[in-house]
Amino acid sequence: MRPLPPQPSPLPPPAADAPAAEEKDEFEVVLESAGDKKIAVVKVVKNLAGLGLKEAKDLVDSAPSTIFPAAKKEDAEKAKAEIEEAGGKVTLK
Repeated sequence: MRPLPPQPSPLPPPAADAPAAEEKDEFEVVLESAGDKKIAVVKVVKNLAGLGLKEAKDLVDSAPSTIFPAAKKEDAEKAKAEIEEAGGKVTLK
């Protein structure tokens, strides 16, 4: 018995340079609220952002507000963890 000739596949060939789903590498760190421990959150924001006490207080008072417009993933996660530990609520966008 003779083998059959190869048949073309009904599926298109896989693309060699198909872009993988890109993971974001920059995040916007947004303080949603200071929670019950506003003073602790002001201190953390002051230290993280390198602001003066008045500027940090104004930023926390105006929540929701952006603390870092384009932070690296590691920095954004660290900032979020520290602010939430102090009692604030943060989202990364």
